[in-house]
Amino acid sequence: MEAPRRLLSIDVFRSITMFFMIFVNDLSGVTNVPKWIDHADGRADAMGFADTIFPAFLFIVGLSLPFALENRKIKWATSAGTVKYILYRAFALIVMGFYQVNMETYSKTAAFPLPVWAIIVTISFFLIWLDYPEKVNKKVKYTLIALGYATLVLMALIYKGGTVKHPGLHPQWWGILGIIGWSYLVCALIYFYAKGNIKLLWIALVIFAAINMILHTAIDDDDIRLWIINDGSSVTLVMAGMVTGALYRKHHQFFGKFLTVPVIIGVVLITVGLLIRPYADGISKIRSTPPWIFICTGISMIIYSLMVYLVDIRGKQNWFKILRPAGTSTLTCYLIPYLVFFIMKLTDFDYPDFFNEGVGGIIRSFAMAFFVIILVGQMERIKLRLKV
Repeated sequence: MEAPRRLLSIDVFRSITMFFMIFVNDLSGVTNVPKWIDHADGRADAMGFADTIFPAFLFIVGLSLPFALENRKIKWATSAGTVKYILYRAFALIVMGFYQVNMETYSKTAAFPLPVWAIIVTISFFLIWLDYPEKVNKKVKYTLIALGYATLVLMALIYKGGTVKHPGLHPQWWGILGIIGWSYLVCALIYFYAKGNIKLLWIALVIFAAINMILHTAIDDDDIRLWIINDGSSVTLVMAGMVTGALYRKHHQFFGKFLTVPVIIGVVLITVGLLIRPYADGISKIRSTPPWIFICTGISMIIYSLMVYLVDIRGKQNWFKILRPAGTSTLTCYLIPYLVFFIMKLTDFDYPDFFNEGVGGIIRSFAMAFFVIILVGQMERIKLRLKV
């Protein structure tokens, strides 16, 4: 039986995760919320709901990789084309993450106020990586793309900020999109050159997990990190998803057996994470510790199994219809809140006090997540979405 080329369960899982990513990002500006919802303190041996969202997204990046790359090989039928595709996607994510992380150290004395600079940069992302319809004149398309790149260069030249040690634009920690880009690059190339061999993928997963474990136990020095993969945490999460996706492609006809295996593995991973907690630097998203990786991978595997059952087997994808744009235009959904936030800053808009704390703040963050997804759904209708 031919392997499926796309799974609705992955799109649904991605849409739910993106919804909650928008929610927790907006919630960071709310005070007096229950501790279990928010991010745990970086120094604490703890994990809140918000600390499970980014690792779930990394897991999904890996989960969709085998399907995306196999489809790409069918489409282009050349190795060079597939590698070019991988490099292009990684480059786009790394560039966007690079600019976004430098917004954190933007100087108040710069030529443009931060909201103006950030809005111009984000619009440039759309000019460069917009999914231009086929009917758009090629000269117009490439002129707009060139304009986007030129604007990014100009924004880099007028940027003022950074730190005393590193003034100006520099890769402080690459940002969320940058981390995804680097992890995607490493794992996608491994999948490509391993030709999807599951045994080789397992070996890569074990190696990355071991690197993370060693750096947090035997060495335990935050200044010692590896080039590109840092402490191995992000690539481990992506590889875990990729192994899961590759197994599903190979054994997709055995739905019942597939669902049992990842659920069992997920429970085992959560148990292992809790057991090694005292010996492996505790549970912490900020420090990207091994227990956090094990627990979040286990949670992601169990939730994805539920999505397979509900969506691929039971056909309940319409239950999640309102969230669909977050699964099909995910990058657009991630960037739109930046535009909304900086437009609000530029216009001095602020929520009433009720929506800045407690229950009111939680309601506000849920409303923001729904607003963004509905807006992106309308943008999809007019072919206004990013594609990398």
